[in-house]
Amino acid sequence: MPSEKVLQAKQAKVQALTEQLKNAAACVLVDYKGITVADDTKLRRELREAGVSYSVQKNTLIRIAMHELGYEQFDGVLEGTTAIAISESDQTVAARILGEYAEKSDGKFSLKAGLVDGEFYDANGVKALSKIPSKEVLLAQLVGSLQGPIQKLAATLKALADKKAEEEAA
Repeated sequence: MPSEKVLQAKQAKVQALTEQLKNAAACVLVDYKGITVADDTKLRRELREAGVSYSVQKNTLIRIAMHELGYEQFDGVLEGTTAIAISESDQTVAARILGEYAEKSDGKFSLKAGLVDGEFYDANGVKALSKIPSKEVLLAQLVGSLQGPIQKLAATLKALADKKAEEEAA
């Protein structure tokens, strides 16, 4: 039986994790066994720069925090080594970074599951999320797709105006 001090420390961790998850736009669980310290450091730096909180947690603590929020779907994946990445603002950034890393790791690092805006995703769902471009890229693509027709319209209107000006001059 753990001492009262240890129990209080664990309860504080669960409370902090629950609060983080409650305010999160997304979280991704990964199995990190087999990666090197150098790779882990690089991954952590990339996640931190993207505004993603990444930490290794005990499965039991994650399970309790998820149950407090009503997510029991994670019970099946909370085995072995588990790290959790939490993003408070971007729904896909954690999945993108971790998914890219998982592809390059030759099975040493794998996606377990995720949560985006309250919806559970299994490993395949998180993998699909990782393929979605960032919000900035999607907006740039939208602007690009709108810009072409607008430029054509402007050129056509200018040509009509020039033709009308030539006809009036003649």
